[in-house]
Amino acid sequence: MIQAIVFDFDGLIFDTETHEYKALQEIFTEYEAELPLDVWGKCVGTRAGTFDAYAYLEQCIGRTVDRDALVKLRREKYERLIGEEKIRDGVEDYLNAARKLGLKIGLASSSTRPWVVGHLEKLGILHYFECIHTAEDVEQVKPDPALYIKTLQCLGVKPEEAIAFEDSPNGALAAKRAGMYCVIVPNFVTETLPFHTIDIRLQSMAEIALEQLLDKIASSSET
Repeated sequence: MIQAIVFDFDGLIFDTETHEYKALQEIFTEYEAELPLDVWGKCVGTRAGTFDAYAYLEQCIGRTVDRDALVKLRREKYERLIGEEKIRDGVEDYLNAARKLGLKIGLASSSTRPWVVGHLEKLGILHYFECIHTAEDVEQVKPDPALYIKTLQCLGVKPEEAIAFEDSPNGALAAKRAGMYCVIVPNFVTETLPFHTIDIRLQSMAEIALEQLLDKIASSSET
């Protein structure tokens, strides 16, 4: 029986990932280069810095670039794009439903704590989460299962009693390695990426009520 749900953050609750990609894509376009989704997607859901976009740009155009200037430009473009972004559809409905059902609620993110907590406060949903684990809490982030294992320990539930909500292949792999059920809700950046072992795929959390989702998970575990 499901006792807890655990959320990823970037791209799942708040779609920072799409705007990060679009900011870089604008820069690449200005250099008459291209940053394919399948290239960028490999670093989504894991530690920042695993993919050097500027080195890839230099490789594409055959010359060096002013990295400091591009870092500043990328930040400016990102802030402009993210300015009107809202919490993803259905997320707060799931949080409310989980609370009413008596489920424990956690969050496991490969991003830093100030980044995650700061955004959760701005979105007005920080109070829902009983346990939050971020990059500072583990030696290895996703796709390593450590973040999920720590969050489950904090919540006091077994892996088979929890559902992870993810948007990226790296995150989904971490959840399954931890022994959890995994529901993926991809975004623009991750929807075309290859996912492997998962339990349910949704376009949005507004697609199905949490109670119905729990019934589907229960039915699948009985077969």
